Amino acid sequence: MEKHVSTAALNDAELTLIDRYWRAANYLSIGQIYLLANPLLREPLKPEHIKPRLLGHWGTTPGLNFIYAHLNRLIRARDLDIIYMCGPGHGGPGMVANTYLEGIYSEIYPDISEDAEGMRKLFRQFSFPGGIPSHAAPETPGSIHEGGELGYALVHAYGAAFDNPDLIVACVIGDGEAETGPLAASWHSNKFLNPTRDGAVLPILHLNGYKIANPTILGRASREDLQSLFEGYGYEPFFVEGHEPRDMHRQMAATFDRVFDRIREIQEEARNGKAPDTCPRWPMIVLRSPKGWTGPKEVDGKKVEGFWRAHQVPVSNCRENEGHRKILEDWMRGYDPKDLFGSDGRLKPELRALAPVGERRMGANPHANGGLLRMELDVPDIRDYAVDIGKRGSAMVQSTEILGHYLRDTMKRNAKAANFRIFGPDETESNRLGSVFEVTDRVWMEGIEPYDVHLSRDGRVMEVLSEHLCQGWLEGYLLTGRHGLFSCYEAFIHIIDSMFNQHAKWLKVTRELEWRKPISSLNYLLTSHVWRQDHNGFSHQDPGFVDLVANKKADIVRIYLPPDANTLLWVGDHCLRTYDRINVIVAGKQPEPQWLSMDEAVKHCEAGIGIWHWASNEDDTILPDLVMACAGDVPTMETLAAVDLLRKAIPELKIRTVNVVDLLALQSRDQHPHGLTDQAFDAIFTADKPVIFAYHGYPYLIHRLTYKRTNHRNIHVRGFIEEGTTTTPFDMTVLNELDRFHLAIEAIERVPGLKEKAGKALAAFRGKLAEHHDYVREYGEDIPEVRNWTWPAA
Repeated sequence: MEKHVSTAALNDAELTLIDRYWRAANYLSIGQIYLLANPLLREPLKPEHIKPRLLGHWGTTPGLNFIYAHLNRLIRARDLDIIYMCGPGHGGPGMVANTYLEGIYSEIYPDISEDAEGMRKLFRQFSFPGGIPSHAAPETPGSIHEGGELGYALVHAYGAAFDNPDLIVACVIGDGEAETGPLAASWHSNKFLNPTRDGAVLPILHLNGYKIANPTILGRASREDLQSLFEGYGYEPFFVEGHEPRDMHRQMAATFDRVFDRIREIQEEARNGKAPDTCPRWPMIVLRSPKGWTGPKEVDGKKVEGFWRAHQVPVSNCRENEGHRKILEDWMRGYDPKDLFGSDGRLKPELRALAPVGERRMGANPHANGGLLRMELDVPDIRDYAVDIGKRGSAMVQSTEILGHYLRDTMKRNAKAANFRIFGPDETESNRLGSVFEVTDRVWMEGIEPYDVHLSRDGRVMEVLSEHLCQGWLEGYLLTGRHGLFSCYEAFIHIIDSMFNQHAKWLKVTRELEWRKPISSLNYLLTSHVWRQDHNGFSHQDPGFVDLVANKKADIVRIYLPPDANTLLWVGDHCLRTYDRINVIVAGKQPEPQWLSMDEAVKHCEAGIGIWHWASNEDDTILPDLVMACAGDVPTMETLAAVDLLRKAIPELKIRTVNVVDLLALQSRDQHPHGLTDQAFDAIFTADKPVIFAYHGYPYLIHRLTYKRTNHRNIHVRGFIEEGTTTTPFDMTVLNELDRFHLAIEAIERVPGLKEKAGKALAAFRGKLAEHHDYVREYGEDIPEVRNWTWPAA
């Protein structure tokens, strides 16, 4: 049933004031796109008043300003705690304009003062060298969502609302953005929002009909189809449609009143224990208004308002073309700036009074600067979970299971603060983190059957089969001051490559803004990794996410490859304590040998790279003949097995064994803060000896990280070379020539003069590869000496 809402919420005086405020925001938005000078149009526009390059987007902006003005009214009338999620990132001029009108912009940037000179600087800086971006970027107060890449507004909104019971996130979704896959999935986030303990999200689908140069799908949909679609998603849609400003103001005010009443009803029922045991039907708004609303109707005889030509710069040649300049001047004067701003350029007092005050201003809301609210996570002592390794390499342990026990207790210790969640695409149990279900469940707001396991409305584990939603929820959660962990199969974390990029860029910029306070790090645990996809095969075999991560600024990213449970505990604990970073942890979930005691693990991880003296047989007084290096759990095991083979076959060969936990420590110190100095690197890897490096991922990354090192020419890397199938764990390493026999063969071939002396060993290792090839294809398992191998006793 369609929602018919009374439009009696505003009297004429209120309507006039709110319309003037909206006009002021529109005026400032246009000024940012076009003007270098003459901000109040005190003289006719001249070519020198116009920017030489017109950059920015008008089309969506008036609708965003319209919504902002009406949210201000609700905040003041009801004392609401609201943040504004601007999905159409192209509406950046509107977000800047509104935060300038409410005063917070000048408080943060005093040089952009609330007067005519400040307005001139506000206009000049927009999309201008040395100024600010055209999107709702980190520099924009009140923003936790850049919007430069579309698709993530709604999922960020829900992430912000989780565990924020008093917060309402007004999320504007452009109809272009609504065509993206992530946004389409994001509508299902309402099935995870608990009205008892979470805040509320108000989706506002802004239909202006066009994207860059085409109609939008939902913009062309009928009201009946939209009604059915969103009711099917579980929402209660309300419609605000038209183009005549006074009518639209009345519609919007009345609809907002009804919608916020409904939000309050849902929350009060839930918090008073009267809610039905079903998923609430949350309200949403469909706002249909013209693209480029209140702008030029036509330019050069071509339709602009209500068409895609309004998307960016409706009048494009204002410096050189006098006719275009007149269109711009008439357009701007049509908002009557003298009615909006005083002679000094300040917003008139009766309009300034429409904005909320203090932290109720959406640009000043602390949830939009989450570091202000962030509390340190209460974490247990990792030594309480230490694995007793016994005889080195003999204990077979699922390392992520041990980390799961630590995470369980972290969840328990922070239950009252309600500031830590685990996110993952239906893989928490699969990734051996299931012990967290001893203290919490998966959150689930729809029906729960008697035979369901670990589902409840109060769960704190977020599982949905969409990596986009997991990433977006976590980003919204972190950006509003909380902590979290994203566990995912290694191959499919690539699905969110672009989201990772955007978050990394956000962090880079915010670290340069003193007023943006640090937020908790985004932590990935990548497991079910490339080397142990025994049944899933080639489709699940891709370790390349770390290559993407390594592209980012050194002060933002960290990559960890712990070889066993105790090192994983240290790394996990460390990452949860950090802020303003992206930490990637790669660790297998299958039973694997355990190498380091907890004391050894702490020392090794703090260094990031270290010589494993217990696995080396070098003479302390001279350099070794060979360095065998490794990074990753399976490469570590294969390297140690290769060292064992070489020591038995060629006892006189002096071998140094090196393990890398902190991958980016391989970079030089001037490239990464964790990087080893050249002197320290040479002390570990030598300046001229062959290095056989077994690496978890694609080999070229190691070369990229070490290309400036003295001994780079002697570093020979083996890793994943895009060979895979459904096969045994050891056969996967053989297919990629990362196995112990290939490593031992290369070592012999790389040590000068050794190949001629070790022909028997070479033949034996090659024979074992041939034996393996036949055996695994006949019996379906690895040869006994591989299955049964353990590190020899000291």
